[in-house]
Amino acid sequence: MVAVNPTWIDGVGMSGYLMRRVDSVLTMHNGNALGARSGVVPGSGGLTVSLSGTTISVSSGIALVYFAGEGTFRAPMTSISTATLQAAHATLPRIDLVYLRVWCNSVDGSGLNQADVVYLPGTPASTPVAPTPAGTQIYMPLATISVPASGGGAASVSTAVRPFTVAPGGILPSTTAPPSPYVGQVYDNGTDLLRYNGSGWDTYQKVINTPWITPTLATGYAHDGNSNGQVQYRAVTIEGTRYMEWRGGLGITYSSNALQNSGNFLAAASTLAAAYRPPSRRTVPVACSAATSSQLNLKVDFQTDGTVQIVGPTTASSDSYATPVIRPPWLSLNNVRYAVS
Repeated sequence: MVAVNPTWIDGVGMSGYLMRRVDSVLTMHNGNALGARSGVVPGSGGLTVSLSGTTISVSSGIALVYFAGEGTFRAPMTSISTATLQAAHATLPRIDLVYLRVWCNSVDGSGLNQADVVYLPGTPASTPVAPTPAGTQIYMPLATISVPASGGGAASVSTAVRPFTVAPGGILPSTTAPPSPYVGQVYDNGTDLLRYNGSGWDTYQKVINTPWITPTLATGYAHDGNSNGQVQYRAVTIEGTRYMEWRGGLGITYSSNALQNSGNFLAAASTLAAAYRPPSRRTVPVACSAATSSQLNLKVDFQTDGTVQIVGPTTASSDSYATPVIRPPWLSLNNVRYAVS
């Protein structure tokens, strides 16, 4: 069996190499047993690159820089670093790179043991790409700078290449999934929270405060039927499926014992927009008043053209089994829900 020196034991000496290896346990892994993820701490604002005129500035901050086979280097940059942007090419654009470099003599034979920020201009080209530091340098990218050809406008900074890292079990902000995930690992892609279930990533969508919309009603219809509140609707997404929800009470006034506007209770200006329409007709039962009516529910058809029609009332003037009177003065849209995707 192989024996190693663990930390925090009296009289035990630790090389820089072993300390770097031990430090990797404090950082999110990169998919390797002894590996770690390079990056800055999210939310700290550390090591942010900005450009003012031709002056490149890199704010203070601390980063963890992992190098394969050597472990994790902690690099605390305690003051602002600056560099001068190289002049633009006469006719071609280019992309420059700003990165954090670690010098370690035992690894690179450089004779140095330090960390610094490096500005590396790219090569002008019709379709430029960011340069790659030469050799076996231990480094972590902080930003790219897009430099248009002379007279083509101002240079711009992008920090999209700057990685983040968190402690093991922490929620990583990243546009791409962490490599070699474990069951229960979570990351934030900027829109949703995702959790690895062993074979794929489950998406946990954020809770959205979806406002209710109050439509204008057609002649013969009124809000707050039976004191059930205004007629309102909204669209919500539940487990990937889009639904329409309705609420409120609809008051009904009949003309010559018949529904007005052929039962379509939305005014023409309030016809449902395309995003709120079902792909095919949705027919749902709704509760209604028992007063002057022989039954306690009606149908409502939600049509593909955005209209909404009440179905079921009669024009009978006297109640009988053959010709029942069904003319409730209100109906309830509370708890109405149907899929629109």
